[in-house]
Amino acid sequence: MPSQGSQTESFEQLALPLLASLYSQAFWLTRNQAEAEDLVQETVSKALRAFDTFERHSNFKAWIFRILRNTFLTSRTAIAAARTVFLEDYPQALDFTATAPSPEEYLIQLDNQEALVSALEQLPPPLREALLLCEVEDLEYKEIAAILDVPIGTIMSRISRARLALRQILQPQIGESLLIR
Repeated sequence: MPSQGSQTESFEQLALPLLASLYSQAFWLTRNQAEAEDLVQETVSKALRAFDTFERHSNFKAWIFRILRNTFLTSRTAIAAARTVFLEDYPQALDFTATAPSPEEYLIQLDNQEALVSALEQLPPPLREALLLCEVEDLEYKEIAAILDVPIGTIMSRISRARLALRQILQPQIGESLLIR
């Protein structure tokens, strides 16, 4: 039986590389920086306490993301309202060095990013959650199905519907090139 110290080290080796991804998903769920940080902290705490139940040869990322989702669902009833994007949130926008994009180029990038964030926020939460786990976290359908506790066919359908909805929402803003995929 491994010692408590080696078990903690093993947990850290698996969990630490995922903190940024956990925070990203938590932020999409809560839409609030402080709540996302609290959610990640609570998730890591719960995962550490339950680490002895983790099956060593299974997917740790899917396991901890499921804990994150379940923690969110038990502590909140819905995803929070949209958040305004402030230029101060993007300090690189204020970097006007020769290698940085021009202010105009950067505002176009911010506009496109804001359009995508806005479009994602218009998706129903089940579609948004499945799409983000697939596209941002690069999880496989079977992993997403395990995290969300739904059949893999449902995941495939949600992701397909989410992509189609995003194309329809963004097409008027970005143009016809989005219709191809």
